[in-house]
Amino acid sequence: MSYYFAWRPYVSVAERRRQAERKLAKLKKKGQSVSPVRIEGRTIAKSFWGQAWCSNLERYSDYENRLPRGRSYVRNGSVVDLQIGKGEVTAMVAGSNLYNIKIAIAPVKGARWKGICRDCAGTIDSLVELLQGRLAKAVMDRVSRQGDGLFPAPGEIKLSCSCPDWADMCKHVAAALYGVGARLDEKPELLFVLRGVDENELIAGAGQEVPLSKSPPGAAKVLDDRDVAALFGLEMAETAGSHIRAVPEQPKRSKAVKGNNTSAEKMPRPKQRKSSRMSRSKPEAQRLSPLRGRKRRARRRPDRVA
Repeated sequence: MSYYFAWRPYVSVAERRRQAERKLAKLKKKGQSVSPVRIEGRTIAKSFWGQAWCSNLERYSDYENRLPRGRSYVRNGSVVDLQIGKGEVTAMVAGSNLYNIKIAIAPVKGARWKGICRDCAGTIDSLVELLQGRLAKAVMDRVSRQGDGLFPAPGEIKLSCSCPDWADMCKHVAAALYGVGARLDEKPELLFVLRGVDENELIAGAGQEVPLSKSPPGAAKVLDDRDVAALFGLEMAETAGSHIRAVPEQPKRSKAVKGNNTSAEKMPRPKQRKSSRMSRSKPEAQRLSPLRGRKRRARRRPDRVA
């Protein structure tokens, strides 16, 4: 039955999913890999890159009529496969049939990309912080700025869908575009792949905002070692290029000279031993004293006889 001049019969969401699952199972048997878009709740994108992508779509009036239906399709799981490559997005969206979508996006022009790298030079230090969107607001606003930022304008996007809808932006294409925003939550690096640029160039520009001088500083601007010593009150060691190396003087030993008792006076004197008489105890001296008295009296007796 032909539905060219009439509306197709309504197919419930559950029935569309069952039909899509059966067709995907056939594709998997043929060896084709599929990557469906799964969304929990009503929020399509939660990260900076995903939200910025969705906001970029909604800022253009060319898409505003078909975007609400696309949000409904991506929320109910109708995007059963989504692949993002360099300059191209391919998807399969379940409707009354399974439709193939192809979205071609022009790469970022060289001058435009260089302008982004120049404006962000010195502000991005980590690739992890860049992909997680944890940078300064001014940097993220510059990257997502309308017209000369990283996100595409309607003139840079070409849309095609296998559905019978005559409009370029049908609900299936809109669902695939919102699916890109949801996928950037998981893999934000795919945005740089899609636009054909290298995200490492943003980090390579860190520290290049100040040009380095190749010529050495003038002699008048270089302080001499003596000036540095006088400025800070330090004793500077001799430079490595000097021919004579300073050898620390060793202390001279003092020689003993005859008649000079200075060295002897400085040397500690050994302790003198006490004489045997002094070392005798007091009781022993008392015993010897009567014997000495008797000897004296014996010597005096012959004198008296004579």
